[in-house]
Amino acid sequence: MPQPVELIPGEDHPDSSLDTETPEWVEQEITGCSFPDQRLRQRLQQLLQQLSSGLGESIPFACQDWASTKAAYRFLSNPRVNEGAILAGHFQSTRSRFAATDSPILILHDTTEFTFARNDRAPVGLLHKSFRRKGKKGRPLHSVVCGILMHSSLAVTPDGLPLGLAAIKFWNRKKFKGTNALKRKLNPTRVPIEEKESFRWLENVRQATALFGEPPRCVHIGDRESDIYELFCTAQQAGTHFLLRTCVDRLAQDGDCTVSAVMKKVRVKGLHRLSVKDKKGNWSEAVLEIRYRRLRVLPPVAKQKQYPPLTLTVIYAQEQTIPEGRDRIDWKLITNLPVSSRREALEKLTWYACRWKIETFHKILKSGCHAEQARLRTADRLANLISVFCILSWRIFWMTMSNRVTPEASPLLALTPHEVDLLDRLVKDKGRATPAGNGLSVYLTKVARLGGYLARASDAPPGNLVMWRGLSRLTDMALGFQIGAQLVGN
Repeated sequence: MPQPVELIPGEDHPDSSLDTETPEWVEQEITGCSFPDQRLRQRLQQLLQQLSSGLGESIPFACQDWASTKAAYRFLSNPRVNEGAILAGHFQSTRSRFAATDSPILILHDTTEFTFARNDRAPVGLLHKSFRRKGKKGRPLHSVVCGILMHSSLAVTPDGLPLGLAAIKFWNRKKFKGTNALKRKLNPTRVPIEEKESFRWLENVRQATALFGEPPRCVHIGDRESDIYELFCTAQQAGTHFLLRTCVDRLAQDGDCTVSAVMKKVRVKGLHRLSVKDKKGNWSEAVLEIRYRRLRVLPPVAKQKQYPPLTLTVIYAQEQTIPEGRDRIDWKLITNLPVSSRREALEKLTWYACRWKIETFHKILKSGCHAEQARLRTADRLANLISVFCILSWRIFWMTMSNRVTPEASPLLALTPHEVDLLDRLVKDKGRATPAGNGLSVYLTKVARLGGYLARASDAPPGNLVMWRGLSRLTDMALGFQIGAQLVGN
């Protein structure tokens, strides 16, 4: 007589509904996951499949039945499940993709907010106060915004191909914090970095650098929020590189002048012309004056006993005239990389321009996966769901950029043989292309055409929106084809 199987509270039987074929990419992204119970890994596998088939839809819509929906909710609320466990396999896959390259890898860091409409804000947490209107006596009236924050680190090649996430942090607030509120009580520079939210920048730099194991190949890139002297020192200690946009005019040289005062005396080393789109979508030419210099940068006065001076390179790229219809380009970058020529300065500017890739990644999370429409009740459950969405968003972003960066690669790099065959049947080739000679770009364009991309000669390469629409349709069609084949025979 068979012995009964002891089930984990909140988990269904491992054989209940996990008999569907797993896509290769799903298996690859969860192989390194180490859950305390194998059934949790199986549930993550099925949840990834379901959400990828119904990208942007609610959990009940993606799961289709109450048993699967309830199992998904139980997985996300399980106390032994967290973002680290969900993304452990993805981090290992990112490391493998890093090892397969030999160029410098850009690690893009940024923070984003996920807002949720809740009557009971305490289980999720607070973000900030939002101005609504003025009251009868002219006093401002505010509303409390509920949500969680996420600080992510995305590894990309210099060509813009996303390799995957290298680190991630979620947190929420029980009360409002911020520099302005802090200034009313004490000098923020006297507060240890470990007690500030900005400590997440240092943690992610350390985690991402340790993940890849080759610090000299990593270049950490951040916006003005990352202009933290402790981050400079952390990168130096780890033996890695950083390229950040600066907003603080720090003391320089012997402490008798500032960085901006030194840079004013630096002659223009070259001009750089580029095309820029204004707020109305019109293109115009911008002419940037390039200056760069290696100089000694000092820590804040209150921290000069804790941190040493550093020899860093400062790069200025500025428009001297104010353009119409858009903001003036004024980039002030700081890096520990050497810059000795105009070519090297332009290379660093090109690398920093890749920072917008992480903004695109966050946009896919919010607009494609509809992360902010989730109805889960607590911050921990929302963080678990968003972690699953992170894998799906990377997948969409990777396919979109592979179409542009490696167009001649094999279509089997992104699609299964069955999906390739199905695309050949459903979407006719344009021009003189034949299925035998088609590369990755041709098939990913077919996927985008399923999502509404017109593929006209003058059209730009397909973007993330049509790509995720096309993938959802392709998944549905592949499922229908398999069911039809089972009904009528091959």
